[in-house]
Amino acid sequence: MIAYVVLLLFIIGAGILIFKKSKRKAEKPFPPHWHGLLLEHVNFYRKLTPQKQAEFQQRIMKFLGEVYIDGVQTELTDLDKVLIAGSAVIPVFGFAEWHYNNLSGVLLYPDHFNYDLEFADGADSRNIGGMVGSGQFENQMILSRKALYHGFDNTTDKGNTGIHEFVHLIDKMDGLVDGIPQALLPYQYAVPWLKLMHKSMEAINDDKSDIRHYGGTSQAEFFAVAAEYFFERPDLLRSKHPELYTMMLACFNPEKVSSLQ
Repeated sequence: MIAYVVLLLFIIGAGILIFKKSKRKAEKPFPPHWHGLLLEHVNFYRKLTPQKQAEFQQRIMKFLGEVYIDGVQTELTDLDKVLIAGSAVIPVFGFAEWHYNNLSGVLLYPDHFNYDLEFADGADSRNIGGMVGSGQFENQMILSRKALYHGFDNTTDKGNTGIHEFVHLIDKMDGLVDGIPQALLPYQYAVPWLKLMHKSMEAINDDKSDIRHYGGTSQAEFFAVAAEYFFERPDLLRSKHPELYTMMLACFNPEKVSSLQ
């Protein structure tokens, strides 16, 4: 009898857990007014066909059903959610079944922060716009709202903090943030990618490149900076760095994305 009761309680508990999990991940309908926010702020979305825009909307809701977003001393707005989810969807839009299995949540700070995650006036070295968490913040991302908004509002600077940090997460899918995204890069491209990356980093550090200087600091940062450039200014990247553009195509498979065909 006791064994039967224990088994019954276990089944009930498991059922509740499964229900809560499925409820947490259930996709909510796309709020119609978010379409206007995307058109106004996300150039990538604006260039998509109506059919692809509908797919983008669905991908946003899927992401928001799987990852929580919390504001730190700030109240979340619809635009916050749209831009964070958009940052997640853009680099993997060419992959229909992509899931960020190494991300559980995003913490949004109102402004830039330092390595101690301080952002209040008077805190030293508040120059970080985003980071992929580790240690107690493993599987979390920290973003500055100020940096996030700037990345989407400025469409000429070849940079986007949100995309940058999600590309780091993609890079980390194989366990290492090393600029070699094994989850994306076909095996035959690994050696050519390393050679091109080091050649490009050398040009950056010799002030012979228009790629952002931060890309010359490490392989991981080069990959993220190059990806920003690719998604923000694809035509310019194709014109100035055709080899790099081709390699970015090999990684992100954007031939499936009408705006980059």
